[in-house]
Amino acid sequence: MDPIDELLENNRAFAASQGPSQLAQRPSRGVAIVTCMDARIDVIALLGLRAGEAHVLRNAGALVTDDVIRSLAISQRRLGTTEVMVIAHTNCGMQSLTDEGFRAELEEAAGVAPEFAVGSFADLDESVRESLRRIGSSPFLLDAVRGFVYDVQTHRLREVEAPETAESAPTAH
Repeated sequence: MDPIDELLENNRAFAASQGPSQLAQRPSRGVAIVTCMDARIDVIALLGLRAGEAHVLRNAGALVTDDVIRSLAISQRRLGTTEVMVIAHTNCGMQSLTDEGFRAELEEAAGVAPEFAVGSFADLDESVRESLRRIGSSPFLLDAVRGFVYDVQTHRLREVEAPETAESAPTAH
């Protein structure tokens, strides 16, 4: 049996053990979480969440891309979330590649260069701060956002200091 068929079998067993869902469409904690797609991150377990409590958006590197902004705008404007957590993690694969190198690899394999940004980074904390900046500067989003790094070895979260904004930066005299 291939992996997808195994997962479908798991779903059949899960569905058979459940009654009709009583969950509301709006996440009960009012939180949206942006995190990496890394399979080592069980965001539900590490935050003690249950189904229906938060929106979870995942992509390579936990980057706040245009599509993440779109999803957060819908989450906030239509589904009532008011806060955002950005959770990157140690030992991220996006730190082990370069945009140029991966673009060249894709172009060689596919015969065409990708139109999307790869989004590699060297500094994990700075990547989180850049995501916080993108959320804070978007006219479409509330700026109640905090950033964290998840340590894949210890399973602990460490908060990343928020970047200075134009409003919070010291003024020159």
